[in-house]
Amino acid sequence: MRFGIFVFAVSLDPANDGEVVAKTLHQVELAERLGYSAVFLAEHYFDGSSAYVDPLVFAADVAARTRWIQIGFAVVQMALHYPVRLAEQTALLDHLTDGRLIVGTGRGSVHNLYEYAGFGVDMADGREMIAEAEDLLVKAWSGDPVEHRGRFWTAEFEQLRPRPLQLPHPPLVRATMSDESVTDMARLGRPILMGPLPLDTIKERFELYCSVMREEGFPETTIGQCLDQSWVVKSVCVADTDSVASELGQSAHFREHEHARLAREGYRRGRAEPEAPPSGYVKPPRPEDELEHVLIAGSPETVRAGIAELAETGARNVLMQMDIGDMDEEVVAQSMVLFAEEVMPDVPFRKGSPA
Repeated sequence: MRFGIFVFAVSLDPANDGEVVAKTLHQVELAERLGYSAVFLAEHYFDGSSAYVDPLVFAADVAARTRWIQIGFAVVQMALHYPVRLAEQTALLDHLTDGRLIVGTGRGSVHNLYEYAGFGVDMADGREMIAEAEDLLVKAWSGDPVEHRGRFWTAEFEQLRPRPLQLPHPPLVRATMSDESVTDMARLGRPILMGPLPLDTIKERFELYCSVMREEGFPETTIGQCLDQSWVVKSVCVADTDSVASELGQSAHFREHEHARLAREGYRRGRAEPEAPPSGYVKPPRPEDELEHVLIAGSPETVRAGIAELAETGARNVLMQMDIGDMDEEVVAQSMVLFAEEVMPDVPFRKGSPA
């Protein structure tokens, strides 16, 4: 198992957006110094859920500030990008990172209608767009001539330049929200990214993933390689005591959810309520309902036990949001240091290295 940092960069106040961007860059640099294996970037617009908003632009600065840590996306919202342009940008980023790029794709937020509305995209098209977008993305990365006539995009060109440094292309990881999407990725033999779910659900979905890959005829070596590149997301807060960590983590969790709720209400204000939710929309869970399976908080010993339980589900890599709800920078740094120095060395997992 490897440990990565998910820098979500929540900004609760527009006046602080620039400060949060700077704080996030400090966390990225600290993550590499401490030996974390990867840093993943989010993509969200208009509400401060991710202060740096555009992970592609932000990744270029992250690449310049780091030397060996992998840089991933969790996730690029595929419906908001022209796939050929995205292929060009990620190919260039793969060179700028010296082949450290992981391209995580997904529909993005299924709670926030205003993100789709801001780009003039119908949320109902999101699920179908991602499959076509990924297909065109991989075609473009191949270096072969492309002639694509799809439902959403048309493209024709001789070759992409530059091609990605990693051949045939950077690792492509899909965010999965259901058994159906896990099955789709298993049939393609592609790694997956799972959001914070109950442990039993994570275990069941990894078992489903492996079972479908075997049914499709993939060898065990390929299944193992896909598991080695798959990630599970958790919020993590480490402090000297369980009580301090729980208070910090839980209050930040509720603060982040409240911020998102107010943003959604602000978008709906003055607009007529639809008779039925748009296709693809998912009602946000209540924060108290998901706290138990989202957050691992406690002393190093308690967090170590929580990570061990997660490992028993079959998860090999944990993507940790440690700056939850715009925490104080020193609190986040202490949590990152405690995890790296007192949790990583005592569990049989792989630590990142500059090798």
